[in-house]
Amino acid sequence: MDRKVRVRFAPSPTGPLHIGGVRTALYNYLFARQNGGDMILRIEDTDSNRFVPGAEDYINESLAWLGIGIDEGVREGGAYGPYRQSERRDIYRVHVRRLLDEGKAYYAFDTPEALKAAREADPNFIYDANTRMKMENSLTLPADEVRRRIDAGEQYTVRFLIEPGREVKVRDRIRGEVTVNSSILDDKVLYKSADDLPTYHLANIVDDHLMEVTHVIRGEEWLPSAPLHVLLYEALGWADTMPEFVHLPLLLKPVGNGKLSKRDGDKLGFPVFPLEWHDPKSGEVSSGYRERGYLPQAVVNFLALLGWNPGDDSELMTMQELIDKFSFDHCSKSGAKFDFKKGIWFNHEYLKETPDDQLAALFMPELEKRGIEGFTPEYTARALGMVKGRANLIGDLWEQADFFFEAPAEYNPKDVKKRWSADTPRIMGELVGVLEGIDDMTSANAEKVVLGWIEANGYHLGNVMNAFRLAVVGACRGPHMFDITELMPKDEVIGRIRAAVERIGATEG
Repeated sequence: MDRKVRVRFAPSPTGPLHIGGVRTALYNYLFARQNGGDMILRIEDTDSNRFVPGAEDYINESLAWLGIGIDEGVREGGAYGPYRQSERRDIYRVHVRRLLDEGKAYYAFDTPEALKAAREADPNFIYDANTRMKMENSLTLPADEVRRRIDAGEQYTVRFLIEPGREVKVRDRIRGEVTVNSSILDDKVLYKSADDLPTYHLANIVDDHLMEVTHVIRGEEWLPSAPLHVLLYEALGWADTMPEFVHLPLLLKPVGNGKLSKRDGDKLGFPVFPLEWHDPKSGEVSSGYRERGYLPQAVVNFLALLGWNPGDDSELMTMQELIDKFSFDHCSKSGAKFDFKKGIWFNHEYLKETPDDQLAALFMPELEKRGIEGFTPEYTARALGMVKGRANLIGDLWEQADFFFEAPAEYNPKDVKKRWSADTPRIMGELVGVLEGIDDMTSANAEKVVLGWIEANGYHLGNVMNAFRLAVVGACRGPHMFDITELMPKDEVIGRIRAAVERIGATEG
């Protein structure tokens, strides 16, 4: 193909962006960037009855958070705009008129009640060559009657006239050539006078052509529409510039059969939306990957490997590495199980590699939420650096690092029972004296002094160190003890030991 690669992601603003839609956007982006092409974000808001306020902003914010860059769109502008379909009515009217004038489409005046009655009479009813002549449309009504109804403001639709008996060939990058007989297709509605808007089918074709889209990369659920779209390209005289179709495999439930849904996420405890979503109608709040503590790089890496593989054993890949390796030749034809546990693993791996200062910035809202102040970014970064290897999500960092910011309010009962004996208060009192005498509290030096004291007094190393940890941390957990005491102010360490001696007392172990 000699044309510059141009792809589009075209979501409808009918609610939050599903994670399956995010993967579609990602694959479009990877393919465009690999081929030096353009990524278009087009908002397909032709279904006015399903429009949800805030959904468009949500889509833009989600893609921005994930690092999926947009070259042309509602926010970015571009030479092929407008990029919101509701603002392209004049463009669509021209092509609806063309199809009508050339006899490739027709007016239909069937009411919802009439269509319902037809379906009740025949459960297999479709509006096609076999039934159209029994319905109220411009093929069965006199021309003057059609004009009278339109002039009177009667609502109508425009339907595509599909001739039966044609073998329609769809060439798909992943699935090869798919052939469908036009006899099984219905005369789809292309335009609705009620809101002066086209349906998805016509708007999609017109926009893809006028925006010079070269590849239509979308979910497998749109594959049944592809034969209709091929016929529309031909009817409009654009067959020579028809984009290449790429229908991606579905994202499947982690357990059982079927397509991934929000219910699966609610049941198993994982998000299916990139960002938290507040439904403006119901008030329901749905969790998002960002708010649950996932890193955008991890989400991108995880999604990229659902239905595609790099052709080698690579798993952890940056966005640029994904761009470099991406190929539809390695896309699966079958659906991909949504292994959310693997997503947690990816986040754990990325969290470990995230620079400590960046983690500290991400962690600040947690401290603010808890009303914790007075800690420098440097202190926070060093504290998180010690525990990040134990965390899966950003939210886990508090569970691992809380003692760096708050003294223990209580002590783990099991650890108290196992690690605190009648002699412990006395030994901890001696330890306070040892620590007070250390000027250099670096980890290596403090460890040398304290272990020397333990050995000189014949104390049990494990008993003393575990009691020390229990007093400072509140439980027998956490990173190397002397790394903790190097970072934490010495008077804070000593104060916690004294508080533990007073509060736990001489409990028998």
